[in-house]
Amino acid sequence: MEAIQSGTHVATSLLGQEEKLGSIRPGMLADIVAIKGDPLQDIGALTNFDFVMKNGVEISLH
Repeated sequence: MEAIQSGTHVATSLLGQEEKLGSIRPGMLADIVAIKGDPLQDIGALTNFDFVMKNGVEISLH
């Protein structure tokens, strides 16, 4: 979990962007990667994308 947080919330803290980035909630800027599986049980699950959303638009993976 700490590795995943380092790439999201912790990174925004280091950049001083906590008010804009690092979590999914109204008013935040967010790109979202949805994965199949549980990365806490298998870190390899992070390579199995279900969908990617950038700037509120789903990106085709095919």
